[in-house]
Amino acid sequence: MKRALIVIDVQNEYVDGKLPIGYPSLHVSIPNIMMAMDAAADAHTPIVVVQHVAGESSPVFAKGGRGVELHESIADKPRDHLVQKTEDSAFDGTDLAEWLSAQSIDTITIVGYMTQNCDEATARDATQRGLTVELLSDATGTLDLANEAGRISAKELHESVLVVLQTGFAAVATTEAWLDALRTGAAVPLSNVFASSEPARHLSPLEKLERFGAAARGRGEQAGAGVEATEIEDAGLGDSVATRLGF
Repeated sequence: MKRALIVIDVQNEYVDGKLPIGYPSLHVSIPNIMMAMDAAADAHTPIVVVQHVAGESSPVFAKGGRGVELHESIADKPRDHLVQKTEDSAFDGTDLAEWLSAQSIDTITIVGYMTQNCDEATARDATQRGLTVELLSDATGTLDLANEAGRISAKELHESVLVVLQTGFAAVATTEAWLDALRTGAAVPLSNVFASSEPARHLSPLEKLERFGAAARGRGEQAGAGVEATEIEDAGLGDSVATRLGF
């Protein structure tokens, strides 16, 4: 295994700009990013700093503006390569893939921002390219979102993305656990979809019916001709109905 630490978009825009990271707190993630960079340098693990740069008229990360600048916490730290990108994935339209290949890197560790945007996009892209991916849960982060589809808190968003990534896209670990792995050369454990979906396979027929009914009602439809799952169970029909529904 040969690792590289990929430090994604640790820029002013996410600290005191228009996209303030909310969870984990910057008081948690930034020190952990710095710690990971220091440990990587001590271990002679290559460090790649990624910087997102948008057009001059962009409301965020505008070229020439303060928001696009690397945050002072990492700006002057040692690095082996700087990548400037315009898309979510650090691989898209950059020389990152070629640089990693030239260094014989087979594993990347992601820190930085935002969890569901550039971190996740880079992780998925790297996996498709055959790389092993690690992501540090307390050295990344995101913010609250709200739009026509609904709203979600930074904490809910961050944690849900980590759960999904751990199903096979990126091995998720705390900074402390990763530092131990870096010292020993061990791999960070990664799960898969089958193992992660274990709770779903232990639902009772009634629970499955209730979920089926809730989903149907959410679409404005009637589930079971308007009969609740509890009524089906009371009538002694739960097992037969569950069987017909493929449960």
